Amino acid sequence: MALFKRKSQIDDDLGFGTQPITGDQRMMNTDGSSNIRRIGLPLIRSSDTYNWLISMTWKKFLFILLIAYLLVNTLFACLYVVIGIEHLKGAGGITARDHFFDAFFFSAQTISTVGYGHISPDGFLTSCLAAFESMLGLLAFALATGLLYGRFSRPTAKVVYSENMVIAPYKQIKGLMFRLANLRNNQLIEIEVQVVLSYNELVEGQKKRRFYPLDLERTKVGLLTMSWTVVHPIDENSPIYEKTPAELAEAEVEILVLLKAFDDTFSQTVHSRTSYKDENIVHDAKFATIFSRDSNGQLTLDLSRIGDIEHLD
Repeated sequence: MALFKRKSQIDDDLGFGTQPITGDQRMMNTDGSSNIRRIGLPLIRSSDTYNWLISMTWKKFLFILLIAYLLVNTLFACLYVVIGIEHLKGAGGITARDHFFDAFFFSAQTISTVGYGHISPDGFLTSCLAAFESMLGLLAFALATGLLYGRFSRPTAKVVYSENMVIAPYKQIKGLMFRLANLRNNQLIEIEVQVVLSYNELVEGQKKRRFYPLDLERTKVGLLTMSWTVVHPIDENSPIYEKTPAELAEAEVEILVLLKAFDDTFSQTVHSRTSYKDENIVHDAKFATIFSRDSNGQLTLDLSRIGDIEHLD
């Protein structure tokens, strides 16, 4: 028996298939990434390297650059030491440790083509190795510059969502609501949002995952200058009409939010996604006001309170 009524038997696969969700797992993480573990892939995937470097976090990206820089210079320093530290003019180290660091810093000067002149190569093999390292350095820094440009120039939407959804009074009925806002100072225009209810349903003795697009009070706004409270009216046609928190938890409800907007700065379309589980739905509550006016009467928006809610009696 279906726990949620459906409009019609349409093709409602949102790309996740009909496999049921178990163990209270998410299909989509709050950052918009799919919570699917993929296996059977080759260890080295050169085709995904660029996408991996572009999409990773800045901390991880800078850490990888630092580690690669240290490893390359360490490798060349070891090669200079193996060839002979006497072939590096100006290397005044005495111990093996001093020899290594003389070769390491000479490698750092060579790969960046700085060449302070304190240490210089002497001998055919050392000169060949230094020439190869300088060529490798030019290519590596050009590649790193391209990656930095790609990360800065890649248009992305920095949209903040409320941590929870609320079920609040709405036009003599109730409405399922969440709030969002643009964290950046750029202009997002022609913003469209789609909200999809996902739940487990028992079909012929087997659990299947179903998807139900929710009707919204408004699916599109022209300009996102302030916050936007997206509302799904809970009337007789709503699939969650008169559903209790226990029933939502039993069906392992997850609500997917898909947002599309046009970035006026980059003149490109950007996307943002998030999801809410049944435990993220707060009943009999409303969002707190995040607008105020300063001493000059100018309207201000406190984005740090985007998720603040007030419980109703």
